[in-house]
Amino acid sequence: MVSRRFRNGSTPTVLLVHDAFADTGTWAGTVRAGATLGTELVAVPNPLRGLASDGHHVAAAAGAIDGPVLLVGHGYGGAVASVAATRAGNVVGLVYVAALVPVPTILSLLSARFLAALAPTVDGELYLRRADYPSVYAQDLSTVDATVAAALQRPVVAAAFDQRWDPRARVPSHYLVATADRVLDARAQYRVAAAVRATTTEVDASHAVVLSRPDSVAEVIRSALST
Repeated sequence: MVSRRFRNGSTPTVLLVHDAFADTGTWAGTVRAGATLGTELVAVPNPLRGLASDGHHVAAAAGAIDGPVLLVGHGYGGAVASVAATRAGNVVGLVYVAALVPVPTILSLLSARFLAALAPTVDGELYLRRADYPSVYAQDLSTVDATVAAALQRPVVAAAFDQRWDPRARVPSHYLVATADRVLDARAQYRVAAAVRATTTEVDASHAVVLSRPDSVAEVIRSALST
C-alpha cells in the first residue's frame, strides 16, 4: 500500500499498475527513464485476484495520496486501473500500455496463441508456460531476460479474464500501442483505445513493452502529464 503523501497538487503522482504474469519489478526501467518527469513514480502491487478486488486495492493506493494521480496500467493492469479510476476521486488521467479493458470481457480480446500458452493451477489460477513466455509475451527481449521474466511471473486468478466492468472512467486517456504484441494484437489495442477515447501512440514492441521499451513508456507518461 502507498503511504499518504502531502503534495501541492500541481503535478500528479504517477502510479504504475503491472500486468498479470508480471510483478512490480517490470516497471524498473520506466521509473529510471521517468527520472526527469518532475514527479514521483510508484509501482503499486497488483494482487491479481479479480477486477473488483484489484481495482479496490489500487483505488485505495491512489486515495492515500493527497493530490492528483495519474494511473498507468500495463496489460491486465490497464483494466484494473480503469476500475480504480472510477473509485478514486483524485485520478486525473490514465495511461494504457498495451492494455486490456473489459469490453465486453478481457477474454474476448486475447489472442488464440496466448490463450493456448496458458496453464492452469490446482487453485484456479493461470500461469503462462515458461517455455512459451519468450515467444508469446516477450519476443523482443534477450533469451536471458525473457527467461528471467518468465521465472518471476505471478499467476492471476482465472476468473479475472471473464469479468465485466461498467461504467468507465471519464478522464483524459493515452494509449501506447505495441504493434508487435502477440498477447493483444494491434487491432485489438486500437479497439480498446477507441473504447476509452484515448490518444494513441505506436511503438514497435512486444507485449513486454515496459521491459523492452521503457523510454517509450516514459514519453507517453510525459505527454499525459502535460495534458
